[in-house]
Amino acid sequence: MPKRFLNLILNLLRDAILANVAFALGYYVRYDLQLFRPVLDANRAPYTAYLPFQLGYVALLLLFLAMAGVYTPRRWGSWFDELYRVANATMTVGVILTVVTFIVLPLVYSRLLILEAAFLTLALLGGARLAERIIRAELRRRGFGVDRLLIVGVGELGRAVMRTLVARPDLGYQIIGFVDDDPAKGDLGRYKSLGGLDNLEALLKTERADEVIITLPWMYQRKVIGLVRACESLGVRARVVPDIFQLSLNRVDFDDIGGIPLIGIKEATIPRAGRLVKRALDTTLAALGLIVGLPLFLIIALVIRLESPGPVFFRQIRVGQGEKPFSIYKFRSMHDGAEGQQAQLKELNQASGPLFKIKGDPRLTNFGGFLRQTSLDELPQLINVLRGEMSLVGPRPGLPHEVAQYQPWQRQRLEVSPGMTGLWQVSGRSGLSFDEMCLLDIYYIENWSLGLDWIILLRTIPHVLFGSGAY
Repeated sequence: MPKRFLNLILNLLRDAILANVAFALGYYVRYDLQLFRPVLDANRAPYTAYLPFQLGYVALLLLFLAMAGVYTPRRWGSWFDELYRVANATMTVGVILTVVTFIVLPLVYSRLLILEAAFLTLALLGGARLAERIIRAELRRRGFGVDRLLIVGVGELGRAVMRTLVARPDLGYQIIGFVDDDPAKGDLGRYKSLGGLDNLEALLKTERADEVIITLPWMYQRKVIGLVRACESLGVRARVVPDIFQLSLNRVDFDDIGGIPLIGIKEATIPRAGRLVKRALDTTLAALGLIVGLPLFLIIALVIRLESPGPVFFRQIRVGQGEKPFSIYKFRSMHDGAEGQQAQLKELNQASGPLFKIKGDPRLTNFGGFLRQTSLDELPQLINVLRGEMSLVGPRPGLPHEVAQYQPWQRQRLEVSPGMTGLWQVSGRSGLSFDEMCLLDIYYIENWSLGLDWIILLRTIPHVLFGSGAY
């Protein structure tokens, strides 16, 4: 039995069971609890009298859910979108049955019961779908139930797809690589270049791809059609991302004038109102953090001075928003003068791109290793946040020589204030390549919201407590 057909049967069975449970609960609420209106004994209909009515309710509900597209696979759709479809179908069935009670059935049937059953149905079906999404997302993060994905084209549109999938492991895709006819486009972090477009058919056989996403520019129309047909002939699902000005779709603004569609370009950065709200949040939390954390600051400073000679704070020039340099503050975690030894340790570098990181760096002091592991060395950056040079959440601030090596697409991460934590930190920290870090930073900029900032701040707490990926 095909997997898609089996999923459809299971979903129909689940919704049928939950709809029957909701109807039974509706009867209990109406006749036993009598929450909204009392029921006279003479008007109380036995539950068995409602069984044909209940059967029609469930059958109609499944029909309208199917018509609303609830059972059409939508991997990218949100829970709110699915809930809206369920609510639309449920309320439609409720209205139809209410009308039926006026026209056909005797008045002994309670129309309030229908309304209560509809709301309970919405709650149960919506709750079941939310629980399913949470469980599936957690399993996908752990590598279960993921689909192997091959990307065709690695221009701006291809990178937009990549950064979305890197930031959203819950979508359940494992990128096995990409193909592109430009030989200059090498590996992108851990995502390997698998050759040109002509290699696609051979790769589909050897790499066991489940899905292909094509992100080629609009002038490749004939080539795209050929690639889609090649995928279909091998039983691999192919989907095409529409190329609009070769921009990621969340940068495209759709509007209309009297029904005439208009396409514009959104500002590729955090909007001005959002910046003001973000700044207010930064200032409030940074000031609070400095006040509450003062005793901890003093203890850390004392231990640093007792352990090794040198200043308590480490200052370093970093590049902020708009490529403006600033001095970043940290608690010193290395022996004094450690920066001058970097050239001698170049061969030990374990980071990709322009970054420099060594696990178990010999320049670290004993207490400095603890500070790095717990990220306590970064607490003085709250001063940078108060001064407006940094934000609590944002891209990692780069060193001048690192920024000088940025590729053009990577420079977009300089359009907002750098942050003490960011999407990259809660998605792997030192385990990520530089390219993946940039993809996550750009995804954050293009999808910024106050809610996303709070999520990142909350996800940072366990990473700091357990030292995940820090060194």
